[in-house]
Amino acid sequence: MLASGLLLVALLTCLTVMVLMSAWRQRKPWGKLPPGPTPLPLIGNYLQLNTQQMYNSLMKISERYGPVFTVHLGTRRIVVLCGHEAVKEALVDQAEEFSGRGEQATFDWLFQGY
Repeated sequence: MLASGLLLVALLTCLTVMVLMSAWRQRKPWGKLPPGPTPLPLIGNYLQLNTQQMYNSLMKISERYGPVFTVHLGTRRIVVLCGHEAVKEALVDQAEEFSGRGEQATFDWLFQGY
């Protein structure tokens, strides 16, 4: 009986710490990222996205947050551009700011940095 009570207390403590860390992390500014839906700890916004129809899910989010928004896929932050005007502004008008490329684990593993 005592072991199950300690296990329950440990589980509740871990859950509380995760929730507090998530709240603290969301308050911390991550540079100049655009707004987006609030992510859950560890899984991000996966529950808000339909992976079979990702386009429709992202368009639904863009109706609320505008043509440029941030989505969290797991612990990775991704900025989404919806619409011709947003893409044109990013790639033509502000090409210098968008010239970097993010990490892609598959390519890094296959080509080993070359």
